[in-house]
This record gives sequence, C-alpha cells and structure tokens, in this order.
Amino acid sequence: MKYFIAVLCTSLMFSSCKEETSSSLFNGKDLSGWHVDVPEMDTIPNTINPFIIRDGMLVSLGTPRGHLITDDIYKDYRLEVEYRFPGEPGNCGVLAHASTPRALYKMFPKSIEVQMQHEDAGDFWVIVEDIEVDNMVERRGPKSEWGITEGKNRRIVNLTDGSEKPLKEWNTMIIECLKDEIKVWVNGDLVNHGFNATVTSGQIALQAEGSEVEFRKINITSIVALSK
Repeated sequence: MKYFIAVLCTSLMFSSCKEETSSSLFNGKDLSGWHVDVPEMDTIPNTINPFIIRDGMLVSLGTPRGHLITDDIYKDYRLEVEYRFPGEPGNCGVLAHASTPRALYKMFPKSIEVQMQHEDAGDFWVIVEDIEVDNMVERRGPKSEWGITEGKNRRIVNLTDGSEKPLKEWNTMIIECLKDEIKVWVNGDLVNHGFNATVTSGQIALQAEGSEVEFRKINITSIVALSK
C-alpha cells in the first residue's frame, strides 16, 4: 500500500503540468504573425526593415534598431529558439511578456528580456517590469541601484559560464514561462530561474540591437498547469 501511494504521489507530481502540441512562430517564408516596431521607420523615409527572411531563416540585421513582435499574446508556454551570430559577436535578445511599446528609452517595450548577447546568454534584463532570483545582491548588485527604468541596474546575471557554442555555431535557448516564473536553458544548461515576476503574459519580441543574428527555429509549446 505504501508503495502504491508513493508511486501515485510521484505520478501526480510529474503530471502537475501538461504540455500541448508545439507550433512554430516562424513559417520560413515571411513575417506572418509578427509586426515590426522600429522608431526610425516613423520619420526617416526609405528606412530598411531590419527583419528579413533569408535562405529560410529569420534574420535580424541589427540596424536600424527595434523589435519584431508577435501579434498574439501568450502565457504559460515553453519557447525554443535556435540562433547564431553568423559574423561578429554581438547583442540581441528575446523579450518575454512584452506589452506597452517604447516604454524604455523610447525603444524597448515593457517586458522581461532574456539576453542573447555573446557570452552573456541567459541574463535577465528587466524593462519596466521586474523579476526576482536567488542571490539577488550577488547577481544584480547593490539593492539601492536596482530599478526597472532608465539609469537603474536592470541586469540580473545568469548562473553559468561556457554554456554557449563557439561563434557561428547554432545555439538552442529554451525559455519556460509558467505563472510568475521564468526558466532559461542554453544548450541544455539551466542558466537562469526567476520568480515573482510582475507580469505573467504578453507578446514575444525579438530584437535588432546592433548585430546580425540568424534564427532557424522559433517554436512555442503551451503549458497547461493542472490544479493540485
């Protein structure tokens, strides 16, 4: 009887979340399901769109700077992104729970950014939203400098070194957003775990932030959290 109860409890623990069918946010042909927010395109004629399709990949050219944002809003999901820097190492990011556009520096939407910058993949950057992690002072700096707006310490350093592949090789980043938690894996390593996020749903955005980045896979899987 005790064995049966133990097995039942284990089964219930692993069935607390149920995954639904995965789908792709990128069809390999065009930007269907996404829209572009690039401030320069508002005022400078003939400004190029920094988000293009090339050889079946979604490419962020890096400039002009801005964001590619999903039309739909998502919550409780696992996002799998395969990306690489094909040229020089640089900066980019995936924004979870994005909402109000241009809320920071008249450029960045309210969100919690998962950093992709070379050698810093998995850092959190809070953008007019916030999240907590273990060892906050060690990983974010003095509490007096924390903040979510311009001039504040918005970076929360990730947990690992060496999780990224060498430059020009493909990386796999998994971002799991469930209730008020966000977990991040890079190439199989758990590199960040945040909780008590101030937001639990929103759009997903990719950045053009100075460096060319290729994306060959952007898949999303909804997670249904079952009541315990």
